[in-house]
Amino acid sequence: MEALIPVINKLQDVFNTVGADIIQLPQIVVVGTQSSGKSSVLESLVGKDILPRGTGIVTRRPLILQLVHIDPEDRRKTSEENGIDGEEWGKFLHTKNKIYTDFEEIRQEIEAETERFSGNNKGISEEPIHLKIFSPHVVNLTLVDLPGITKLPVGDQPKDIEVQIKELIVKYISNPNSIILAVTAANTDMATSEALKVAREVDPDGRRTLAVVTKLDLMDAGTDAMDILMGRVIPVKLGIIGVVNRSQLDINQKKPVTDAIRDEYAFLQKKYPSLANRNGTKYLARTLNRLLMHHIRDCLPELKTRINVLAAQYQSLLNSYGEPVDDKSATLLQLITKFAAEYCHTIEGTAKYIETAELCGGARICYIFHETFGRTLESVDPLGGLTTIDVLTAIRNATGPRPALFVPEISFELLVKRQVKRLEEPSLRCVELVHEEMQRIIQHCSNYSTQELLRFPKLHDAIVEVVTSLLRKRLPVTNEMVHNLVAIELAYINTKHPDFADACGLMNNNIEEQRRNRMRDLPSAVPRDKAATSSSATEQTDGGTGNWRGMLKKGEDGTPGDRAMLHTTLPASPQKGHAVNLLDVPVPVSRKLSAREQRDCEVIERLIKSYFLIVRKNIQDSVPKAVMHFLVNHVKDCLQSELVGQLYKTALLNDLLTESEDMAQRRNEAADMLKALQKASQVIAEIRETHMW
Repeated sequence: MEALIPVINKLQDVFNTVGADIIQLPQIVVVGTQSSGKSSVLESLVGKDILPRGTGIVTRRPLILQLVHIDPEDRRKTSEENGIDGEEWGKFLHTKNKIYTDFEEIRQEIEAETERFSGNNKGISEEPIHLKIFSPHVVNLTLVDLPGITKLPVGDQPKDIEVQIKELIVKYISNPNSIILAVTAANTDMATSEALKVAREVDPDGRRTLAVVTKLDLMDAGTDAMDILMGRVIPVKLGIIGVVNRSQLDINQKKPVTDAIRDEYAFLQKKYPSLANRNGTKYLARTLNRLLMHHIRDCLPELKTRINVLAAQYQSLLNSYGEPVDDKSATLLQLITKFAAEYCHTIEGTAKYIETAELCGGARICYIFHETFGRTLESVDPLGGLTTIDVLTAIRNATGPRPALFVPEISFELLVKRQVKRLEEPSLRCVELVHEEMQRIIQHCSNYSTQELLRFPKLHDAIVEVVTSLLRKRLPVTNEMVHNLVAIELAYINTKHPDFADACGLMNNNIEEQRRNRMRDLPSAVPRDKAATSSSATEQTDGGTGNWRGMLKKGEDGTPGDRAMLHTTLPASPQKGHAVNLLDVPVPVSRKLSAREQRDCEVIERLIKSYFLIVRKNIQDSVPKAVMHFLVNHVKDCLQSELVGQLYKTALLNDLLTESEDMAQRRNEAADMLKALQKASQVIAEIRETHMW
């Protein structure tokens, strides 16, 4: 189990190389008020004078102190390899491989490094100093010395110095894998201990807080710390340990730490004989060592999982950044080909990344054809925008100056063309919607399918421009074709269309049925045979062909139909008893439709509706086919050759394959972090089960 602390030290070293604190490693964090004796406790554990000393705020940067116990044999071996003259030495992370055997030099280096970052105005810095001490006289520990808690700024300190220090302390002790060493001076009231208060904020259960009471020898005469050390004043789960520090006079007189520890032992034996074996610097070192080992043992499984998860995440991140480009020509061709293939796959629905939030690609085009366009056409009323007055006016205009015996055929053609023309706008809108979706597919492929493109912003922009240009070129061609489809329908009104002939025959039968009904309703004064004779003559005229012109003559003198009572605005005819000015424009008046007008109007409307439905069916079928052929399929077939032709040029290679500025840096950072995580995983994997217990 003793081997666990060096493992954590190794992990600390691994992550220090990449300068990241993404892994929270187990360590002991020393917390206390200013001048409560924190640095003295640390020096006692090390056994050497290594920390800057003095009054006021001395520790102004976090000091991460790793104590490494070495056996005499290992020490001799290392000394020979590195040429070290001495049994104890230290190393800083920021000075790389430089080895310090003089501990006075270490202290001076800490002071210099503190001033380099924090300045000389008593301000603080969050940037830690990493120091490693190798000695046969220490136990394996990882400690963090933090600036002391203060309340008021002194001299030219920042006004918010209290907040800065508090935030710095909380940052370190919030790590759930840390043990909090709360240092309090014995000559202050334990209930007012700022260190214990801060510790309790982040560790309310006290599972990782150990209290240290310093300056036992400076208590007022007649008082002692027995109640405090026994935990009667404020209980602390991990225990309360009392120590005696060197005084400032001892430090000034260079009193060795070993002598101070000896004097401390004598003081405890004299003043607290019953507690002497559970207090003092040596007992504190052993306790911290034991606590840290147990704590590491508990944290290790979670730590291992966390490292493995992060390694997988950084591997994935590194893959997304791609490899540095060696063969630019091959890379460009590969990216172009991949984009073109993904674009086509998205249209066909075979893309690797299928959108689940909304329809896209070919599925959306299908939706536009059959849902959006189909429903829009179905919602177009065959007689929309066509009133009875329009129909009757068209019939009268088509007859010219002569009163008509039959409904002119030209009136039907004029009206039906006007209605068919209304199908052009939704058809062109369908082309526009498909074009927009083809544009959206470009972005979809960039975001989901070809992540590599994001590495090369210029290539991405160039591809988008080429595809957009290709789509823009095909848009007028497709619009022209759709326009022609409607123009074709307008060019020739085929009244012999099988579906239209069937509709006319059906209407003939309906009108014949109406004629018979009217015959039954004739008054008795009218001979039925006469009526029958005229009817048969009419049928002979028709010739039994089912032609709509023949059926217009039937039942001229019959009673008005369903819409005969409709009041319609028609051009007025001169009224009896009034003077007529022939230059006046006819003024529309409301009057009832005559039976013949009603019948003519009905027949034309039915024919328009029948023919319009035939044309709408044709348009609904042919427009999607035209869009697919002229726009979608053409772009699919030509995209690869268009991209290669426009972009695969030697002159453009370097420019197109220029990575974004920060991409190379991010790739290097991710690679370094991945290397560190893999090394950390190796370090943890080396721990044998026997070390765990």
